[in-house]
Amino acid sequence: MENPDEADAPESETTATSEPEGKKRRWRRIAAWTLGLLIGIPVVAFGLAYVLLDVRSPQEVLADLDKTVVLQNADGSELLKVVPPGGDRLFVPYDAVPAKLRDAIVATEDPTFWDNEGFDLTGLGRALVTGVGGGSGITQQYIKKSTGNEDATLTRKFSELVLATKITQQQTKKEIFSSYVNIISFGRGTYGPASAMNAYFGRKLDDSMTWSEAAFLAGMIQSPSVHDPYASSHEHARKRWSYVVNKLVARGYVSQAEAVAMTYPEDAIQAPSETRAGRVTYEQYHIKQQVLAELEQVGYPLDRLRGGAMRVETTIDPRAQAEAEKTVKERLRGQPEHFRASLVAVEPGTGAIRAYNGGGWSVHDYAGTPYGTGSAFQPFILAAGLDRGVNVDEPLKAPAKVDFLGETFTFQDECGETGKCTLREAMGRGAPGPFVDLAKKLGAEAVREGARAAGIPETVDGAVTLREKDGFLIGPGIAVGRYPLRPSDMAGAYATFAAGGLRATPHLVSKIRDETGEIVWERPSDRSPAFKGDEALSRRIAGTMSQVLATGLKDRPAALKTGDFQYNETDDNAGGWAVGYTPQLATAVWAGSDEPRRMRDAAGEKLTGGTIPAEIWQRFMNGFHQGLPVRWPEGSGPRPATTAPR
Repeated sequence: MENPDEADAPESETTATSEPEGKKRRWRRIAAWTLGLLIGIPVVAFGLAYVLLDVRSPQEVLADLDKTVVLQNADGSELLKVVPPGGDRLFVPYDAVPAKLRDAIVATEDPTFWDNEGFDLTGLGRALVTGVGGGSGITQQYIKKSTGNEDATLTRKFSELVLATKITQQQTKKEIFSSYVNIISFGRGTYGPASAMNAYFGRKLDDSMTWSEAAFLAGMIQSPSVHDPYASSHEHARKRWSYVVNKLVARGYVSQAEAVAMTYPEDAIQAPSETRAGRVTYEQYHIKQQVLAELEQVGYPLDRLRGGAMRVETTIDPRAQAEAEKTVKERLRGQPEHFRASLVAVEPGTGAIRAYNGGGWSVHDYAGTPYGTGSAFQPFILAAGLDRGVNVDEPLKAPAKVDFLGETFTFQDECGETGKCTLREAMGRGAPGPFVDLAKKLGAEAVREGARAAGIPETVDGAVTLREKDGFLIGPGIAVGRYPLRPSDMAGAYATFAAGGLRATPHLVSKIRDETGEIVWERPSDRSPAFKGDEALSRRIAGTMSQVLATGLKDRPAALKTGDFQYNETDDNAGGWAVGYTPQLATAVWAGSDEPRRMRDAAGEKLTGGTIPAEIWQRFMNGFHQGLPVRWPEGSGPRPATTAPR
């Protein structure tokens, strides 16, 4: 008789070994199906999209750009229309585009264009990982413009990949480049190289184009509302031009010797022709340019707005804007011809720019141009000190001189017979010595941090603020307001003090609506405590600042600081500032001229921040606040004063 245990043993071993193998087979089948789905679904989706999706011709795209974009005031009334320029879209075949311009565009926008398959694998991989961004070569840019879809989404990147593959198989590289270059915006309402050449240089498009001109036009494509020198500055546009020139050298299109011989074509670049005899006033033109630049930064360039016939709701208060323009014109009437002024007013707590007056003299935007701030910078030094526990009421000996970062500052005795005054008193007296001494004690980096915390931006048009030109070192000039800042920067930073220490980025665009009135983009709030993210600390700093800067309007307390910017080593000033606020509005006024010079008014009096700038500020603020309630509760804000601090 067989042993039952021995008879069962083989069966038991077979069962034990077959179970794991069965599991393995199941996992292999699951893995195979999963892999098949992972590969198959995208392949099927790609195939379907390849059949269903198509790229419009450049002629169809240009036809869509005939739509008008409307800019509205904050109350919904019309501010201005961005009307397509008639007859400014001449289609230029590939062979009629100068070779220098073709090379400059390819070197800058897509150096592998002639060899790639229409897309950038590295960029697409980044998009798959992050869900945003991704390759934007010439073929993809053309697809983006032709579809009107510029949203940073995976769906768009997938469609872009399909269409890039399809168009590369169906068209030659020359045809793709020709389509692209004719629908791309070069700024100033132009599309295509022929209209761009005429708009910027007043010439026909032909082979007489220089390398310098080609580099300039190629540089416009990335962000035309920003890189146009009449929207930013020639200094900014020159940096962009240099970037393109360096790309031309790196890609082998020009030699280093040829690049050295090239010069930025500043004298040849024409001013925009759409003002005065055109469609808008200079004041409107400045607002329009600032709005378009802001829209580009959030992914809505002008061609996208036109393609959707969109309406842009700005933050401009038409009553405040009219008051700003009237006040500046009236106060400068009768003054020397070279006098210029600008005014920017920001709503505290939201950052909404309610009035933006860049001046009515030319396309040069004085509100968007940086100037030395002088003693108007002192509140930021004080804010840095308050952040570190400085007492504004502690008597300090006014220094006769201060050695700071290699420069010696000397001062007259502006603290009275005792030679001592508090920081509160020094601010009112306009005594710079205590603030230079405070800057030395705090350190230059701490002072910069104080200004940045209040709201001075890290960069303006790509240039780092509150540093030397190398973008790294901070010099002694930070203690006396030598580094240039824009009126919009100053108004925005002072608005932080007005809002009880809550910082919000100044902006001109509130919403974008499509043809049906649906909101397609709305600016998110970025309001936050300014100093160390601490709401209580920020509130204390702002409250102290409001008390130190106390002044008075016609019927309410306010805060104000004036400042002067010295002309070379003379006793005269090249410019003056008045920056101040109530809880309802923070306003910065600058006065000066096109070029640094001695500024004396019609009566021969020296320009200071306490003269013309302060008078413009007072008139505008009184006009704006007429009929508005007094917001500061008793005892929490600055006490009414009859004279403005220096």
